[in-house]
Amino acid sequence: MKTIVAFFILFFGVHKYANSQVFESYVHQGELGISAGIGHYFGDMNPEINFSSPKFSASIHYTKQFNNYVGLKLSGTYAFLAFADRYSFNNVQRLRNLSFNSDVWEFTASGTFNFFKFNPLFPEYRFTPYVGLGVGIFSYDPYAFLGGEKYYLRNIGTEGQGNALYPDRKIYSNVAYCFPLTIGLKYAINSRMNIFTEMKYRFTTTDYLDDVSTTYAPGAFPLDPTTGVPTAGFFLHDRSYEYGTSIGIEGRQRGNSLANDAFATFQVGISFNLQKYICPKF
Repeated sequence: MKTIVAFFILFFGVHKYANSQVFESYVHQGELGISAGIGHYFGDMNPEINFSSPKFSASIHYTKQFNNYVGLKLSGTYAFLAFADRYSFNNVQRLRNLSFNSDVWEFTASGTFNFFKFNPLFPEYRFTPYVGLGVGIFSYDPYAFLGGEKYYLRNIGTEGQGNALYPDRKIYSNVAYCFPLTIGLKYAINSRMNIFTEMKYRFTTTDYLDDVSTTYAPGAFPLDPTTGVPTAGFFLHDRSYEYGTSIGIEGRQRGNSLANDAFATFQVGISFNLQKYICPKF
């Protein structure tokens, strides 16, 4: 009887040891992935967190995994962002009647953390929620259409930027920093491929993602000295006239300069695992 008991103890001990050796011999080094989905803007034209204007976004990423929980994720993202005052629930904002479009190109680096142990080789470790926090840089250049023509608003200086009458208003940069917060879910369909979905929200260092921030500056748009008619900037800095009454008087609030703009993406994608095997030590 003692011999049988000893045999089973030895058998299960060796079996458990062998499994642990297999687990330790497989190293999940990281991932390469692609994803696509929607992007959305939040700011002076969308202070109520209105989701009525989703646009296209896509990303690629590389993740360096340090262990089964912690990694470093490098991402490149394109997002088309757009919004218009006509989508607002606020009547005063609808009367303001401004709009913008912008192509955003972004690069970020984020630390990631898996809530569950993630090792794609083993079925019991193939799913995890995860979070990420990082820093990034992105370019943007808001534009709008007038009479069927496309105008880049930064070059116009719709709030008097770059005009001698408003020396305190400098032309804003088309590059800004962001601080992305990521929440996601990941599942390994086999040892080599994962599917995932994630939401990434960016706090930014600019209030001009939408070209709206401070007050109206009609003095920056006198009549064209050659033709004697208003310039395109005059019609673009204040579009409330399209409703019959202009509200863009000197110094009146045009945007909220106390809060910077933000944007988010929601995407689904696939990633390919980078892995290696280490010979177990007995």
